[in-house]
Amino acid sequence: MELGDDARSFLQETRFGVLATVNANGSPQQTVMWYELRGDTVVMNTMRGRQKDRNLHRDPRASLCVEEGYRYVTLTGTISTNDDQTVAQADIAALARRYHGPEKGDEMARDEFSRQERLTLTLQIERVETHGFGGEA
Repeated sequence: MELGDDARSFLQETRFGVLATVNANGSPQQTVMWYELRGDTVVMNTMRGRQKDRNLHRDPRASLCVEEGYRYVTLTGTISTNDDQTVAQADIAALARRYHGPEKGDEMARDEFSRQERLTLTLQIERVETHGFGGEA
């Protein structure tokens, strides 16, 4: 897996990703997600019991597509989950601050997310596909 500088820079900007998981019948399930690139992994977070949680428990294969117009990065790999609430709550708070700023993010973490059982999703990137960055084959 090679995440080039252009793709890394693109992913570090605040955008939404679309996470695809596999339903029990083999059909795709997609969800718009907050995400954060941490080194060579992508961290996301969800509330326990949602469809993507159930899908990933059964089959950890997933992809995340982040786009802006004709530029996009698609990351494919496997997702590990962490249901430790100290970790999961810290991760959702960090994501809320990334997308809404420190004050609103902390408010959301305190008033909404702290009341939920959260789950951190970590995508281990196995394949990178880019478009619109120049130099693609």
